[in-house]
Amino acid sequence: MAPLQFGADVAFLQLLISGISLGCIYALIALGFVLIYKATETVNFAQGELMMLGAFVGLALMEVAQLPFGVAVVLAVVAMAAFGVLLERVAIRPILGQPQFTVVMLTIGLGYMARGLVSMVPRYGSETHGLPAPYRGQTWHLGGLVFSVEQVVVIVVTVVLCVLLYLMFSKSRIGIAMQASSQNQLAAYYMGIPVRRLNGLVWGLSAAVATIAGLLLAPFTFVHVNMGFIGLKAFPAAVVGGFGSLPGAIVGGLAIGIVETLAGVYLAEGFKDIAAYVLVLVMLVVRPNGLFGGASRKKV
Repeated sequence: MAPLQFGADVAFLQLLISGISLGCIYALIALGFVLIYKATETVNFAQGELMMLGAFVGLALMEVAQLPFGVAVVLAVVAMAAFGVLLERVAIRPILGQPQFTVVMLTIGLGYMARGLVSMVPRYGSETHGLPAPYRGQTWHLGGLVFSVEQVVVIVVTVVLCVLLYLMFSKSRIGIAMQASSQNQLAAYYMGIPVRRLNGLVWGLSAAVATIAGLLLAPFTFVHVNMGFIGLKAFPAAVVGGFGSLPGAIVGGLAIGIVETLAGVYLAEGFKDIAAYVLVLVMLVVRPNGLFGGASRKKV
């Protein structure tokens, strides 16, 4: 019985690692939702499409421009950050102050537009592509566990990025100004904080994080025009963690990833696809504000 028990433990740990790596992707996309919501109190339903665009930009830099992987990743992140700033300036800023439904419909429309435009690109938009990551397909063995290097990279990059974001928001002047703006934009404006410029920076930061998520996800699922639909799983992650909480986005993403992975093995077929939404429904009943959410309080 002991070997069987050991084998079962190894299989469970293997699933747990897979769930954590998938949850990290959800967490990064959920971070984009939370960043924009905290800054502008709007929800960007095109966050998944920003991830898709970032993956295609990275792919084009590697295959068309023939740039090394590391250089292409950095340039893709910078390019998408600039695109996020431009998107906020051109499309979002003119309608701020309108009903929330207006912004929601606009971002949904932007997502459809992004998928449509990418699908029109000859030889790229309508095909599925493998991202030529140097670590793709490699594995590490530790005891009875098999670690995919892609999974390890996803987890390590997510941890590093979370630490950098924490340091930025808690230590830098820009991060502190962003926190003040998220609490009360009018009061922050009267205190001399450039609220509009910060909103653009938040959109740029959100697009950059989405690009990193897309480049991390691509070695698993390939690059294709519909990969942005994973944002539909990241949105529940933001809700589970608490929509205004950055740590909540991380915890919510991990929870969704682990639950979805375990459900795919231990529960009935098809339950994996709805596990995220079942978890959201349970959370809304038990704790409507999410794990890290609380009563809305303004302070500046």
